[in-house]
Amino acid sequence: MTHTQYYHSPLGSILIAADEVGLTGLWFHGQKYSADTLPQEHIQKETATLAEVKRWLDIYFSGREPDFLPPLHPLGTPFRRAVWELLLQIPYGRTVTYGELARRLAAEQGLVHMSAQAVGGAVGHNPISILIPCHRVVGSGGNLTGYAGGIDKKVRLLELEGTDMAGLFLPKPGTALSYSDAAPPLSGA
Repeated sequence: MTHTQYYHSPLGSILIAADEVGLTGLWFHGQKYSADTLPQEHIQKETATLAEVKRWLDIYFSGREPDFLPPLHPLGTPFRRAVWELLLQIPYGRTVTYGELARRLAAEQGLVHMSAQAVGGAVGHNPISILIPCHRVVGSGGNLTGYAGGIDKKVRLLELEGTDMAGLFLPKPGTALSYSDAAPPLSGA
């Protein structure tokens, strides 16, 4: 059985879900693909896992790196799960590009090449935002493209972690996937 709770973060309401194995979902209210892996039948009730996730989030949103990770149980294809495992390896306060992730996955799987777009699709469908840190993935050259919760939340999460924002920039409206039409670097970075 899947249990859910709401967590009220400084960035808005977050729905968290867990089954008997671990956390299955964490979605900002209204984000793209919100609760798309949440079963129709679920109960709003606190469990030990959900309490641990809320404790992790309390520490995280206080501006500190949590020193533990609650049990995770992201549901997805083997390819997506492999990408999400790579996301867990990105250090707190750091970023990597979609291309870097694609090269790492290709190397792990003994392949010559892996599509950065395919990796980007898996990153975008990450059902456990923040804990599986998809916000730490940026486009080539520092483009802050792509975050299901919204670019504004991506920026705030990176700032909260103390990420060096020099060289990172917001895409122009309507060009979130285009590097060549990107906006100038973030002010104050």
